Amino acid sequence: MKTKKLNGFANVLLLSGLPTLMNISYALEAKHSHVAPKIDGVMDTLWQAAPWQPLNQHILGEMPSKEDFSGRFKVIWDENKIYLLAEIQDDILFDSHPNPLDAYWDDDCLEIFIDEDRSGGEHQFNFNAFAYHIALDNQVVDIGYKTKDGQADFMLLNEHLTSAWRRQVNPPHKLIWEVALDVYDDSFAYLTTQEGIKKFNDAKPVTLTANKELGFMLAYCDNDGSESRENFIGSVAIKPKNGDKNLGYKDAGVFAQLTLVEHLH
Repeated sequence: MKTKKLNGFANVLLLSGLPTLMNISYALEAKHSHVAPKIDGVMDTLWQAAPWQPLNQHILGEMPSKEDFSGRFKVIWDENKIYLLAEIQDDILFDSHPNPLDAYWDDDCLEIFIDEDRSGGEHQFNFNAFAYHIALDNQVVDIGYKTKDGQADFMLLNEHLTSAWRRQVNPPHKLIWEVALDVYDDSFAYLTTQEGIKKFNDAKPVTLTANKELGFMLAYCDNDGSESRENFIGSVAIKPKNGDKNLGYKDAGVFAQLTLVEHLH
């Protein structure tokens, strides 16, 4: 994946001080791969062609020390999936909630935000975009629709991606976390039966092609043993709204642009 500067119009807005809803971020490019990586938490040679991107933008909590948390990542793609590799330095791995649907954001987890058509906009209680929380046991959770009493309907979406991580043997024992992600558009939907069972529609992952633009952000929830997460660090410098930078789970407009390319420019 390669970083590309914002377009000229956005640069003019930023330099002139004029108001803009855009993030102070960069467009990204992901290189096509003819071979799918094995998702096993081992960084094989296939990843060498993809440059590292930083995971270093503060969203919540205090900015952690490098010993507490640091991260970087790579992204590649083929016609079927987007593949992500994250290298995470986290001195304490913590997961205190045995129920994967219970306060999953307060445990250590990797979070992938994806907007298939880069349309932006609200997505907290719909599938205009996705915010996949991947727990240490590799279970995947996002918010579905509102319930009848107005609460969030947390739901498992384990079928949407394959995830595996492994600590490296040598100090500082970094995590290599690999993900193979199916990309769904906003036709994905479900019904909940009277028994509380979710029945998904027949939406299929989209086929990916060169020059496709998606909305994308990566983040990591870090907790070393507290009641709630201590830090939340992302890949995009989010412009605060009413002092709040934790906008990714509800507003796809804060995602960066990710372009799928045959060759990095």
